[in-house]
Parts: sequence; structure tokens; C-alpha cells
Amino acid sequence: MEEEVPRVELTPQAAELVRRLHAEHGPLMFHQSGGCCDGSAPMCYPDGEFRTGGSDVLLAELAVEGVAEPVTFWMSRSQYQAWSHTRLIVDVVPGRGSGFSLEAPEGVRFLTRSRVVDA
Repeated sequence: MEEEVPRVELTPQAAELVRRLHAEHGPLMFHQSGGCCDGSAPMCYPDGEFRTGGSDVLLAELAVEGVAEPVTFWMSRSQYQAWSHTRLIVDVVPGRGSGFSLEAPEGVRFLTRSRVVDA
């Protein structure tokens, strides 16, 4: 049986930050909308704080050790069309993004890296 490659994964550093943010804010979600600059970075919100709809795709329900409920990862449908052939790897880098993502006060920001997957 062939193992399915996850569409989205967290680096160990991103998972640790998710645990800290969860401890402070409760259940979480990610949304990546696309666009330029910080618009292409994954934004982390309290679960349900960002309203998703028909123009969004649920890519993953991430299981994070130490977090009771899955962390959903959404992407705008138009962005998904461009990234559908990749595996998304959510990482953390120093610096502050300009969005409303929960990690902004921490002096770091989430960043999506990608790896092409076989069709």
C-alpha cells in the first residue's frame, strides 16, 4: 500500500510555535490567500476568526503533538490552482510580517516553503 504524501506539514519549529500560540489563543487555523509580499504567507488565526467560503480550499487538518484538536489549513482556490502540484511546508523565520497573524508579536513569521510532488 502506497503512503499518501501530506499536502501540508509543519517543521518542528513551526509545530513548537503552534503549541505556544494554542496555549495562549486556543484552537487555531491557517489561511493562505496568495498575492504579493505578506499576502502569500500563511496567516494563523484563532479557529473561525477568518471566515472561509466557496473561494477557499481545505488542504489539511494538521495533527500537532500537544494540541488537542486539528489545526486546519485553508488556501484560496485561485492560489491552490497554482500550488496544487506541491507539498507545502510551513516554517518559521525571524522577522515580523505585516499581517494580522497571531505570531506577529513574537518577532517571527510563518513562511511557506514548497516541494514539487509527483502527479
